[in-house]
This record gives sequence, structure tokens and C-alpha cells, in this order.
Amino acid sequence: MLRTISVGSCVSIQGLMVGQLADGKVMVKVDEKTFVGYPVAQVRKS
Repeated sequence: MLRTISVGSCVSIQGLMVGQLADGKVMVKVDEKTFVGYPVAQVRKS
């Protein structure tokens, strides 16, 4: 599943979700690199 995470105040990364940490952070993989950050809120249509 594709997920978007925030790794800084102005930096976000989108990649394949590979795990979730106990503190609420999510791990995503882009090519050969894995990034950790907080998930960006999903917008749901009503």
C-alpha cells in the first residue's frame, strides 16, 4: 500500500509501507532506501 509520510516541516515522502513503529511512525520504502516519519492524514470524500 502506498503511504505518504512527513519527515520534516516541509518534506514528505511517498512509498510502499513496510512497517509501523510503536510510537506511531510509519516506515516506507523507496527503491532501496527506507524512510521513517509520521503519516500524513488521509482525506476522505463525503
